[in-house]
Amino acid sequence: MNAEKADAPRAVIVISSHVARGSVGNRAAVFALETLGFPVWAVPTIVLPWHPGHGRATRIVPPLDQFKALMADLERAPWLGEVGAVLSGYLGEAGQAEAVASLVAAVKDRTPDAVYICDPVMGDSGGLYVPEATAIALRDRLMPIADIATPNRYELEWMAGAPLPDLKSVIAAALHAGPGTMLVTSAPSMMAGGTGNLLLDARQALLAEHRLIDKPPNGLGDLTAAVYLARILSGQPAIKALQSTTAAVYEILARTAKRGGDELQLETDAQSLSHPMAMVQLRHLLHPGRDKRA
Repeated sequence: MNAEKADAPRAVIVISSHVARGSVGNRAAVFALETLGFPVWAVPTIVLPWHPGHGRATRIVPPLDQFKALMADLERAPWLGEVGAVLSGYLGEAGQAEAVASLVAAVKDRTPDAVYICDPVMGDSGGLYVPEATAIALRDRLMPIADIATPNRYELEWMAGAPLPDLKSVIAAALHAGPGTMLVTSAPSMMAGGTGNLLLDARQALLAEHRLIDKPPNGLGDLTAAVYLARILSGQPAIKALQSTTAAVYEILARTAKRGGDELQLETDAQSLSHPMAMVQLRHLLHPGRDKRA
């Protein structure tokens, strides 16, 4: 078993935004995955000097024909057999979704048990921050082919077309979202003054909670998706992967906030990715599907 794991494809293709300064998009995901031992092929969907939340700035989106050509090159790369997973995040425009889907198909054709994790980056509590066409492409083209999806609660609300004020409604929406495994960040918490990561698959509903930190830096969703993927690729069961991912991201967030940082300080707290010490509350929730079968 261990020998098989050692021989399994370990590279991850990460397709997301690139910022010159900060720890969001590819900057967060690539650092986390490489720190945890996974080679990364990084594809930028857009280049920015910093996260747009820090102020308006130049946006460089690769021409769609060139983006598609680059992705097609990766599909026929002689090293494609090295790839065990694809992680997609922020898209620079709606048309990029089709190229992502094509690359995922090529990876799975070469390695049938490869994992595709879709982080449908489209908005937050303030609403959509991508064009509606991009959000639709994420919902209709990439979510249905994902093995795992990591929307925040507000992105899940937009895809569901309804508010999700409590855990019951979030669970119901996640069950209908498409992917077999859903990791919903910013989920309602059963802990006063807390927030949660909700993990839902065919067999279980789990909630990992920690206290809410005001005005957190950006990049938590990008980091969560990458760390959870690394845990799964390392062979951790879902419950352990959820607990250790939530602990790692919360620990980095709390330490960054304590220093007053305006960006996640991954390079300072890299050890938290591998060996988080933060405590998180883990709850087993009633799974509607299992309840009906009982």
